[in-house]
Formats: sequence, structure tokens, C-alpha cells
Amino acid sequence: MKASAIGMLVTSLLVASGVHAEVFSLKVENDVVTGGQDGHYTNGIEGFWAFEPAQEHWTRSLAGILPGWSASDLTYSAYRFGHQLYTPEEIEAAELQEDDRPYAGMFFGGVTLFSAEQLEGLRKTDTFTLDVGLVGQGAGGERLQRAVHKATGSDAPEGWDHQLENEPFVNLGYEKRWWLQNRLGGLELEYGPSVGGAVGNLYTYASTGAGVRLGQGLSRSFSQFSVTPAPSGVQYFKPGEGLGWFVFANLEGRFMAHNMLLDGNTFEDSHSVDREKWVGDAQLGVAMLWDRWQLSFANVWRSREFETQREHDQFGSISLSTWL
Repeated sequence: MKASAIGMLVTSLLVASGVHAEVFSLKVENDVVTGGQDGHYTNGIEGFWAFEPAQEHWTRSLAGILPGWSASDLTYSAYRFGHQLYTPEEIEAAELQEDDRPYAGMFFGGVTLFSAEQLEGLRKTDTFTLDVGLVGQGAGGERLQRAVHKATGSDAPEGWDHQLENEPFVNLGYEKRWWLQNRLGGLELEYGPSVGGAVGNLYTYASTGAGVRLGQGLSRSFSQFSVTPAPSGVQYFKPGEGLGWFVFANLEGRFMAHNMLLDGNTFEDSHSVDREKWVGDAQLGVAMLWDRWQLSFANVWRSREFETQREHDQFGSISLSTWL
């Protein structure tokens, strides 16, 4: 089938689904990208289909029943799907490592609602996420890691017999950001605080933070680049001629009331560790926009997540987005 025919087919399907202005993104997070150890949050992959919903689209009805939202408030929506892997540091050991985090695979699907309000010198954004998924053997974490390590000639992971048991989850997340807008020399500048939280049998936490973006073409890219467990944003941008770019940084602190990936299964006995209640992330990255494409890279430093963890974690996040 010719590319033009494929494009017409995709366009027809999107029109039939009641959406327009669509962006597809693929995000990969991995600890090896930044030279870190192959352990803890070792790999994540996430796909996004972001769009501007039509007036009759079901996500507007969902926004209409949320406290403080209305159907007309909804700027963009996104469908998300992904897979994540978590392991202890010593993956060659077959015995249970009681002082290190449990093995866990996780897959999920979800929907994101995104609202943006532009005022004089200020942009306010609200992000709501609903995720459903599965943690445990059914997520295929062992098979995936073994296949990747075999293909790359890496050490075989031997401790998956101690992974978390199968447990479905439902999680809700929310984040609100305020972006003060200014100029620094010939560059655009945005900066401001954020608050958020999540509730569910996967994560329950409250968070606060602050972010900054500096560059050219900030008005073409709307959502802050986030990493798990924070809401992933919508990864939406506007196409345009010429090169746009910006550097960004973000600090976030979380009070973790629950984390199944450390606390263990809710209804069955499983390996667990004593989680740290306070966890912080520092994120530094760069994004580039050209025509119908956006590429971003971020380096993330995360404080210790459980009491017996020896040092902080570090991993990279790469995201590529394109208009369909």
C-alpha cells in the first residue's frame, strides 16, 4: 500500500473517532542511557496518542464530571500505553535479595486530560490521568528482560522467581502548574511551581515542585516532560517552519504514602522493602522542534526510594513526537 493511501486511511479513522490535530509520541526511559547501573527502575517504554477532542468526544464528558473541570475546559486528551521493568541491582543473583527492591514487570493503559488557560504573562495547566494495568508475572517482565539481555550479550537476570505476584491496579493522578512568562535577552522564559498527587493501589502520594523552560518556540510545546510516577503530560506540540528549541529543568518532591512496587502486593504475601516517605527528583533536559517533529532528552536524578538503598538512582528519558 502506498504511503499516501496509508495516510488517507489513518486520517479517515481519526475523523471517524471524533478527534483531530493528532500527535503520536514514543518515550523510552532507561538507566543505561546515562551510564547508570542496570537495576531499580531499569526500563520503561510509553506510547502517546494526543489529540484535540471534538465537542462530542467522550473525554469531554469525562472532564465534565471531574470536580473543578468542565467539558469546555478540556484543551487536549491523550491515550497512553506502556510497559515498565523494576529489578534489584544484582540481577545475576538467583536468591532473594531481602534488602533490595522486588522484581516487577508492569503494563498499563490510560487516558490523560489536559487543560491550559492563557492569561496575561501567565499560563495555567491542569493534568488528570486515569491508568489501569497489571503488575506481576502476567506483565511479561522476565521474558522481556531475558530476551533483551540475550540479544545484547548482557548478564542474564536470575532472580525473577521472587517477582511480585499478579495484581491489577487502578490509579488516578492530578497535577496543576503555573507558568510565569517573560523574556531573557532574545529568548522566551517560563517558570513556576506545581502541585499534584495520585491515589490508587499502585501509587498514593502528594507532590510539589518547580520548573523552568528557556529557549525559542515555547508556545509550540505545551506540556512539561515528566517521568514516572508523575503524570506524563500530553506531549502535544504545534508544527511550524524553522527550528524551535528549549532547555528545561524541574524539581519535584513527593510524600509517598504507598508504592506497590516497594511495599509489595496488596492481597498476597510478596517481597517488599521499607519505602522512604520523602522522595525527590531533579530533571535537566533539552527539546528540539522542527516542522512536524519534536525530540527531547532528559537526565533524571532520584533520591533513595527505600531505606536500605545504597545511593540515589539516575536514568535518562528520550521522547520522539510527530504529527500524524
